[in-house]
Amino acid sequence: MKAAIISLGSVSSQMVVEAMKSYFDQVDMIQLREIEVDLGKDSGVYYQGKKFPDYDCVYVKGSFRYANLLCSISSMLEGKVAYLPLPSSAFTVVHNKLLTHLALEQHNIPMPRTYVSPNVDTAKALLKKVSYPIVMKFPEGTQGKGVMFADSESSASSMLDALGALNQPFIVQEYVESGGTDVRALVVGDNVVAAMRRRSKAGEKRANIHAGGTGEPVTLNRETFNLAVKTSKALGADVCGVDILEGPLGPVVIEANISPGLQGLSQVSTIDIPKEIAKHFARKTKEFLAHKKMLGGKEVMKELDIDSLDNNPQELITTLKFKGNCVVIPEVMSKLAKLNEFDNYLIKVKKGRIEIEEFKI
Repeated sequence: MKAAIISLGSVSSQMVVEAMKSYFDQVDMIQLREIEVDLGKDSGVYYQGKKFPDYDCVYVKGSFRYANLLCSISSMLEGKVAYLPLPSSAFTVVHNKLLTHLALEQHNIPMPRTYVSPNVDTAKALLKKVSYPIVMKFPEGTQGKGVMFADSESSASSMLDALGALNQPFIVQEYVESGGTDVRALVVGDNVVAAMRRRSKAGEKRANIHAGGTGEPVTLNRETFNLAVKTSKALGADVCGVDILEGPLGPVVIEANISPGLQGLSQVSTIDIPKEIAKHFARKTKEFLAHKKMLGGKEVMKELDIDSLDNNPQELITTLKFKGNCVVIPEVMSKLAKLNEFDNYLIKVKKGRIEIEEFKI
């Protein structure tokens, strides 16, 4: 199997590439900045000016600043690559906090009460109704950047004036008191492979490691575990970092990240996180390849004329599957020959050749 990671070359990406080498025959690191997507007559994905090679698994990841390019790459590769951990839709949704919250709402995933206003005047009217403190943030951004806190209507109003001058949309969210901590859960497939509780530094409300927070390993209870997995599924991501606040009314999701950093979590966890990601990629790639092969067999069945087999034997070039000392005949051929386990057969063998015919008394 051949695999590639398209990324900006982060340490986390390099960690996953090294782990994948134990499960794939070939693993390539592709620099995102050297990728281009062409539309029209010669449409396709190009790397360093050449047509993008064929792979069985391609893990596309990168910063929200490249969301449109990431989405375009994945969209062009869908249907051509057996397994993409992140579909094109994930980049559109998860790299935008507003769309993320809308997706969570549609899947009934608990989150802090969230408001979106079309302009500053409408937002200021909203400030009279909410409970303080509140959180205000830009739809795009990671690592806690672009997140602001206001503990009164006057301070929130001043922030809105500044945001209005930037001419950017913004989100207003009720603050959930969690003692300056949150939980980062890393979901891979249907499982949380590792989790940590992050604690903010003194005088800082953001618990992000990049904002100076510290992390410690944590074992999630069943409710929080299921919430993280459900969030990943709602966003269509097979690899997803989910940030959760453990509030007085239960856990709520505040953000998701489809390009999560692995260094901080790896430092506090005893789990080999890149290995878990690589194992999942290999298993899913094999599943998709097997499914693709099965569908190909069905297409062959449609094209072959079973009624003409007596006079025009059909041929199929394929590899053989061995189970112990037995040879497993491809399903398509056994169906064409109408073999069944209740009849007797005469088997003739020569080196490199096996003939099977119905034995009639």
